[in-house]
This record gives sequence, C-alpha cells and structure tokens, in this order.
Amino acid sequence: MLTFIFVVLILFLTPGPAVFLTVSQTLKGGIKGGMITGVGIAVGDLIHTIAAVAGLSAILMTSSLAFEIVKYLGAAYLVYLGIMSFIERAKNKEKPKKKLGHSNPSFRQALLIELLNPKTALFFLAFLPQFVQKDGLPVTIQLLILGLTFVVMSILYTTSLVFLTSSIGRRVLAKSRQSSKWMGKAVGLVYIGLGLRLALQTQE
Repeated sequence: MLTFIFVVLILFLTPGPAVFLTVSQTLKGGIKGGMITGVGIAVGDLIHTIAAVAGLSAILMTSSLAFEIVKYLGAAYLVYLGIMSFIERAKNKEKPKKKLGHSNPSFRQALLIELLNPKTALFFLAFLPQFVQKDGLPVTIQLLILGLTFVVMSILYTTSLVFLTSSIGRRVLAKSRQSSKWMGKAVGLVYIGLGLRLALQTQE
C-alpha cells in the first residue's frame, strides 16, 4: 500500500486536464468552485474504479472504435469549454457579475472531463492490478480498496491545490486588475490545447 501511495503521489505531479480545470475554476469561482470541481473529479475516478473492477474498462482496451469515440467526445468537450471561456469573457464585459461560482457547472465539467478521457479508464484497468497481492483479500476487494485510496488521495490533492491557487490568485489579482482581463482567453486557449492533445492520443 505504501508503494501504491508513493506512485500515486508521483503521478499527481504530472498535470492534466483535471488539474487545470481545478485551478481555473478556483480562480474563477473561488474556493467553493474549486472544491466542487475536485469532488467532480473524485466521482469520475470512483466511476472509473467501479468500471475497472467490473471489467467494463476492458472494452476501451480491446475496441479501437470505442476508444476513438470516447477520445473524440472528450476532445470536443474540452474545445467546447475553451470556446465558452471566450464567450463568457465577452458577456462579462457587457453585463455586471452576479455570482462568481456556479456549483453544478463546475461539478459537471469536472465529471465529464474525467469520464471522457479514455486514458483514465485504461490507467485504472492497467494500474490497479499491479498492486494486487495473490495471498491477500479477494481480488475484487483489493481493487476496490486501491481505487478508493486513489479517490481519497485525489480529493486531498485537489483540496490542497484549491487553497494554494486561491491564495496565490488573490495576491496576483490584487496587484494587477488587468490580469483577470486575459484570464478568460488564457483558460480558453489551454482548454483547446488540451482538447487537441487528447484528440492526438493513441490507444497504446
């Protein structure tokens, strides 16, 4: 278990769409928006864990068509979020801000991004079995324990990321109000970039 925890911590150091979404939602909606985004990511990981234990993720590993469908859906959604970031920024110039954080969109975006990344499904299917012990508990129980451990660690990681981002973000925005002007464009470009990267992923 200690080895598993150490490896997961190393994996968390590699940023991906979920990490960037947490940061961007925290900057946009504050701690509440970031925390709800983290919960959405954790729920997505939990669903992947259950799917891996049930063997459903094997479909993505064996079917190239299923992999391609999920991949392009995820890429399209990321590009959509990027475009919406530009549109929302334009609307904000015309209308006064009402509420900074919207819980449901943050949760939904995080959940969909995590679910629509086929690499995440393949990761759980290939990664969790590496730490199953032959002489231990039933394999299903061990996989569930490992998956739930990953989910808990994910929540702790995103929570730390939210508070760190919130602290740094407040200082930056306090010094330069113009930085928020370009935030929407930067967020949009990164979303589109992540979408294109996901579209270029291969099954192997």
